[in-house]
Amino acid sequence: MEVFQALQRLHMTIFSQSVSPCGKFLAAGNNYGQIAIFRYPCPCSPLSMSSGAWPSGGLMPPSSDTQAPLPFPFSLSAALSSEAKEESKKPMVTFQAHDGPVYSMVSTDRHLLSAGDGEVKAWLWAEILKKGCKELWRRQPPYRTSLEVPEINALLLMPKENLLILGGGDCQLHAMDLETGTFMWALRGHTDYIHCLALRERSPEVLSGGEDGAVRLWDLRTAKEVQTIEVYKHEECSRPHNGRWIGCLATDSDWMVCGGGPALTLWHLRSSTPTTVFPMRAPQKHVTFYQDLILSAGQGRCVNQWQLSGELKAQVPGSSPGLLSLSLNQQPAAPECKVLTAAGNSCRVDVFTNLGYRAFSLSF
Repeated sequence: MEVFQALQRLHMTIFSQSVSPCGKFLAAGNNYGQIAIFRYPCPCSPLSMSSGAWPSGGLMPPSSDTQAPLPFPFSLSAALSSEAKEESKKPMVTFQAHDGPVYSMVSTDRHLLSAGDGEVKAWLWAEILKKGCKELWRRQPPYRTSLEVPEINALLLMPKENLLILGGGDCQLHAMDLETGTFMWALRGHTDYIHCLALRERSPEVLSGGEDGAVRLWDLRTAKEVQTIEVYKHEECSRPHNGRWIGCLATDSDWMVCGGGPALTLWHLRSSTPTTVFPMRAPQKHVTFYQDLILSAGQGRCVNQWQLSGELKAQVPGSSPGLLSLSLNQQPAAPECKVLTAAGNSCRVDVFTNLGYRAFSLSF
């Protein structure tokens, strides 16, 4: 069994991450269909379990034992100390969520939603730390044939509309009403599978990026496509040797940044104009706006920090040979747990307590 687990960890890929609504826990999903729950190494004092609940309306503890120390660090200094044990950086709970990879996860104010091959499942955060936690529900989009089981690569929450948007291998965007669990409509336009989704917050618009090399902008009020940017057709962005696929995108008002096969590029959406092409050769798999920076990761060990002008401010190395997801814990309920985590082609989740260095790694 130990040999099997060691081989499993050796070949592990972590596709997705999601922060709990209380901001104190991190879920990570891997290629074996497992979800691990880690406690963020926040600078908190040890918690008494006799009260029956975590502070600030957090989650219930995993057992009813009182005054027992928990197997994870309660302080950042403890996690960074030379005496810190590797066991303290292991998951609190690991459970089998899907038969195949966990491609994407998001959290609502109560639920963890996970996506795999052809289905979405919901788990109650208040129950997830208990052994034997069972799914609350599962839903499958209305695919065109019963034999079709495409992967769901991306989930996107629209809190105001109470919608969950799904994108993946069937080249469509599906919208699910989170109150009723019904699928309301599907948006068709991509000619190959969808890799990523982003929300344009000032209006009910969603952007999708796919293997076909297009970023498509959808107006959810009319359920129609209103703009298409074929990134690979712009000479300054095109890199034919890498392909045309769009693997990541993010938005900030009238601005979009996207990358993949084409170069990582900042776009002005209203004019459909590329304004900054970032000098990064390796294809990027995840990108996000953070304050006055753009953070990106992909092939290679580094988390890249970019000025909007295109200047590379820093490259911070991690422990994985390639990175697939970045997660910024910005939950207002836990400002003391404000860290960046990065994961990808290994069993480790790197923790950056500031943007300058990797502090340590959590591990499946």
